Amino acid sequence: MSRKKTLSDLVPGGCHTYSKGNDTFPENVPEYLVKGKGAYVWDTNGKKFLDMTMGLTSVTLGHSFEKIDKKVIETLKNGLNFQRPTLLEFEMAKSFLNLVPNHQMIKFAKNGSTVTTAATKIARAYTGRELIAFPKQHPFFSYDDWFIGKTKCNYGIPKKIQDLSVTFDSCNLESLKNLFDKYPNKIACVIMEPIKPKCYSCNCQLEISNYLLQASQIVHKNKSLLIIDEMITGYKTAFPGLTSKLNIDSDITTWGKSISNGYSFSCMTGKKEVMQLGGIEKNGEKKLFLTSSTHGAETIGIRGALETLKYYKKFNVIDRLHAIGNELIIQTKALVKKEGLKSYIQISESPWLITFEFRNSQKVKDLKYHTLFSQFMIDNKILIQSSISISISHTSKEIDIFLEKFKSFLLIYRKALDNGIEPLLKGRPIKPVFRERV
Repeated sequence: MSRKKTLSDLVPGGCHTYSKGNDTFPENVPEYLVKGKGAYVWDTNGKKFLDMTMGLTSVTLGHSFEKIDKKVIETLKNGLNFQRPTLLEFEMAKSFLNLVPNHQMIKFAKNGSTVTTAATKIARAYTGRELIAFPKQHPFFSYDDWFIGKTKCNYGIPKKIQDLSVTFDSCNLESLKNLFDKYPNKIACVIMEPIKPKCYSCNCQLEISNYLLQASQIVHKNKSLLIIDEMITGYKTAFPGLTSKLNIDSDITTWGKSISNGYSFSCMTGKKEVMQLGGIEKNGEKKLFLTSSTHGAETIGIRGALETLKYYKKFNVIDRLHAIGNELIIQTKALVKKEGLKSYIQISESPWLITFEFRNSQKVKDLKYHTLFSQFMIDNKILIQSSISISISHTSKEIDIFLEKFKSFLLIYRKALDNGIEPLLKGRPIKPVFRERV
């Protein structure tokens, strides 16, 4: 009898973003999901799961959020794609730029890698330099060669291209200064996130606002461009992000994920003197082919983003998200402390993305224990890997469901520490996305 085909037989990796791959989940993960509503998703067997990661952090209002979807459906009926720009593009551009200080121009796309790569391209054109710099600890900026070439997954990327990117230690101003000393007048830009979940319990003794200020001064002193990537932090840390809240002097900022509540939309904003290099108004000047995509201005993605923006402006979404997140942090930390597991389970204090670090009996980070966590939660109808990204559809009911199962999981964790984890695992452990070998 022939084996039933799966998505992995038809699609390399079995998914279209590697963090959704089977290898990043325990073996009891549902094979396919078919729908979502609010804070829940359903698989092909009709089983309902509480979703604690919400579309790779892209859904902060809730799945199938009616107030957004209703407007998208109305737009859908008027067509998706046209030969000329739509009025909707102008409305979205104007509305979003009103939220970002010191940025006068915007460019739309469908995914984050497109705009981060476009940002590095325009930085090279503006400065006349080739090197791109970023923190070596950062997990992902783009699937394009300039970033992937510096990861363990650099297979297929020529070394000459790999060498055009250089790295420094995250949150280390001396390391950033040393990089500019090592490559004087060669670095086109520095791309970095404004904050990470671990920054809330960091030992560097430097306020994030002060760090970002000093980092921008170092970058600009060396006549490079500063690119802030708000793909994860946008619409979670602040509205629209820390670029606005802290008045970060970025030359370009990239946005995506939550800014459209799951609809396919991303963008880059920037200072006019930089962004206009991608324009067509100055006759005789060199033309920079910034981004150009048939579906970059598809109406439903823009409408989803515009309505999400309006909802955030009308309702205090950020405070609601942070209130839910902070409550989860307080309660999970209390449960861990009560069970005497503080040395084995670390919980970040970032309310917009709560991350868990699980350690073995030797107090070393161990993916087997991450696997046990995800496996246990999925068995109990909660879909999660090792972090929580909540939405405003997560009410006190959903928080109580998670906390009840988390409390039960800690008993299993203690058992694994005392008696060994192998008998408790149902199949192979999860693997990191970025690794040299399959």
